[in-house]
Amino acid sequence: MTKQRADAVQDEEEGIRLAKRVAAMANVSRREAELLIENGAVRVDGHVVEVPARRVRDEQQVEIASGARPVAVEPVTLLLHKPAGIAFDAPLAKLLVAKKHSESDRRPALQRHFAGQQCFTPIETGASGLIVFTQEPRVQRKLVEDAGLIENEVMVDVEGPVDAAALHRLNQSPVIDGRAMLPAKVSIGRQTEARTGLRFAIKGSWPGQIAQMCDMVGLRILQMKRIRVGRLPLAGLEVGEWRFMAPGERV
Repeated sequence: MTKQRADAVQDEEEGIRLAKRVAAMANVSRREAELLIENGAVRVDGHVVEVPARRVRDEQQVEIASGARPVAVEPVTLLLHKPAGIAFDAPLAKLLVAKKHSESDRRPALQRHFAGQQCFTPIETGASGLIVFTQEPRVQRKLVEDAGLIENEVMVDVEGPVDAAALHRLNQSPVIDGRAMLPAKVSIGRQTEARTGLRFAIKGSWPGQIAQMCDMVGLRILQMKRIRVGRLPLAGLEVGEWRFMAPGERV
């Protein structure tokens, strides 16, 4: 049996590729049909389908959103409130969960938005807080080339009180793993006999740095949460939630 005949038989038995159906309906090329589908502009029986290779039968209803244009899905940057206990480089499917898309973020999430996402803002497994995933080349360059200059704001709870001498030492230039680091700006937010809340404004994103700094002055960390990376805030995201970086935001 020839390939052409085999394809015809498969079409009769299983339906045709969605891209082929859309191309015929919209009078566009197969590639343009694929772009319409990948943009979430096509519904099959009332449900958005983003897979051009999905097969549809004649009796199934296919709709194309009014005004949809066959353009490539633009790369995006995603901001996640990572829960404590999950590694920042865990599988994406474990971190960027569709049902955890922040309700305040109205932009629709497409499958293409999760493909090839990379995280350049490491944080300790035991810490919670903001981590940044991106597909955007300009954001990748910023996070890599300026990694040591981007300020991270981290809230750290330690056991017991912190005296003036320990606070002074925390504000000096530390040597971490043999590397001289820029001095952090460390201040006390709240303090009781049992617990002290410290605010670290620290250049660079080096997992383990804050822990080593605290060890040097005899402080035991109870909790750590990053609330800002550069100009990107954690505010508004519940634990486990994520959102798109808005067009006007910058790292």
